[in-house]
Amino acid sequence: MGFPSNIFNSRSKEDGDFLEGITKILGFKPKNLKVYKKAFLHRSANKRDEHGTPMNYERLEFLGDAMLGTIISKHLYNEVPAGDEGYLTKMRSKIVSRKHLNELGKDLNLIKFVHSRIPKSHFGDNIHGNVFEALIGAIYLDRGYGYCEKFINERVIGPYVDIEQLEGQVISYKSLVIEWCQKQKKTFHYDVYDDTGNDALKHFAVKLYIENKVLAKARATSKKKAEEKASKRAFFALQDRMDKS
Repeated sequence: MGFPSNIFNSRSKEDGDFLEGITKILGFKPKNLKVYKKAFLHRSANKRDEHGTPMNYERLEFLGDAMLGTIISKHLYNEVPAGDEGYLTKMRSKIVSRKHLNELGKDLNLIKFVHSRIPKSHFGDNIHGNVFEALIGAIYLDRGYGYCEKFINERVIGPYVDIEQLEGQVISYKSLVIEWCQKQKKTFHYDVYDDTGNDALKHFAVKLYIENKVLAKARATSKKKAEEKASKRAFFALQDRMDKS
């Protein structure tokens, strides 16, 4: 669904269709339709306001990202009273991951509202998550925190946030390996060194030692990636022992 060229002043059929479609998604009628239109305005449309300032969804996306993080943080704080800061941060990261936000945007079919000069088939997956966050930003500006929280509770937390299931999703194999070694009182260390090899791009190689034996090796373009890659290999090598511990 596109918008007419004078999208911010029109009272056209397209305008009415947009209002109807967005109201179904929101669950309430917008007060300021203009801010919702901006939430779906791609920078390729080259639109400017009366002051000549470029208009697109990116500023709303920034605001929506902050609101989403705040509301999810509040939910986790209330629902998991025993969770420490590290646990809560990990769980929030899983909920607001780019992959998850893209899935939310796809489920709501938000891309049908995007106005751009680029064919929608040329967009990458991130467009779905970007406009989802922009929509949240628009809700906040239009209706305030309460409506924003209600929308996130109904559209994100209710249907998608299962604490036990999320706990099972691994976001750091290194953390799992370290926690297991500490629990089992096993010594471990990562030996990381430059490994340029024949590659034009600098690489780092890592050996993961547990009880002074090399359990896994890996190489990547950063120390962090190399350690995580080696940790993942170690995790699967140790999985049977981890499950029994």
